[in-house]
Amino acid sequence: MDDKEFFQAVADRTGLSRQEAADLTRATLETLALRLSDGEARDLALELPEPLLDSLNRGRGDMHVFGPDESIRRVREHTGLSESEAAGGFRAVLGTLQEAVPQKAFDDAMSQLGKEYAQLVESSS
Repeated sequence: MDDKEFFQAVADRTGLSRQEAADLTRATLETLALRLSDGEARDLALELPEPLLDSLNRGRGDMHVFGPDESIRRVREHTGLSESEAAGGFRAVLGTLQEAVPQKAFDDAMSQLGKEYAQLVESSS
């Protein structure tokens, strides 16, 4: 899946425009990278199309611990979307990410994020 297909998949799941889905995707990946160890963010980045690498790399560094609500707040702040759009969009990006990368890479990332994040993925299906 290339970046345009990724953005379109997110747009289809959310009803947002492709540009809004692209902004949402970048903000979500950057936020996820903050939650992952540097190595895990790097490993996940290696599985994504080149244009999406920047978003994961921007968030890399020291791992921060915060839950899905804070992740969604950060995405909302970055994109200007409403709370419900940001929450639905965050779930849509996770669901699209699950389809776009090998299952092992996704599972490894989700194991670091925790059960609350896994529940978001389940609710995006």
